[in-house]
Amino acid sequence: MHSYLSEFIGTAVLLLLGCGVNANVSLKGTYGKASGWIVISFGWAMAVFVGVFISAEASGAHLNPAVTLALAMAKDFPWAEVPGYLLAQVAGGITGASLAWLQYRPHYAAETEPATILGTFSTGPAIKDTVSNFVSEVLATFAFVLAVLFLAGPSFGDQEVGLGSLDALPVALLVLAIGLSLGGTTGYAINPARDLGPRIAHAFLPIPGKGGSNWGYAWIPIVGPLAGAALAALAFLALA
Repeated sequence: MHSYLSEFIGTAVLLLLGCGVNANVSLKGTYGKASGWIVISFGWAMAVFVGVFISAEASGAHLNPAVTLALAMAKDFPWAEVPGYLLAQVAGGITGASLAWLQYRPHYAAETEPATILGTFSTGPAIKDTVSNFVSEVLATFAFVLAVLFLAGPSFGDQEVGLGSLDALPVALLVLAIGLSLGGTTGYAINPARDLGPRIAHAFLPIPGKGGSNWGYAWIPIVGPLAGAALAALAFLALA
């Protein structure tokens, strides 16, 4: 239970800061309004840094169902622990996004564009093209997870296979690189909990004029990252 709680808290903090930077850059009346993609990319990188640092020692700082899947496939993380990690991560995503809404509640009330509101919670395509959008998430997650697997080190058989606190900065820089290089197509979910948790929060939070939660797109930032993670695990096993 300790590791599950760690995954929940780490993911909640990740999404509080990640959705927070989205809100700061996008919503009406904030000091960070229109500060741009560089700020968003750095904000998400620092969100990952904090989340990993908090949860590394207790749970290995997966914070991402794609990472959990890849570690189970490639580094002997026990499959019996996978469902609990995934549930904790999604619950953390819901909680963190809800807390970000609480932080920016007056600005959400002032925002009149439903697409802007949704964009602070979940990802979406810059150009809608189902095949290309899916491939974008697969490729970005493949690059991310393959690097994470090598960062996680050679140890096998540890119930808490994952990252250590000293890996927080390298992982943050990795997320920054993904965001700057590959994030412009779909907003680089690279993490099903990062998209699904906030999308659920968007669906139930009392935000005036928020519009729909675009559930028709929601499968792409879930299935794409999981597929990319599986491919990364296979590549890691071939290279390690």
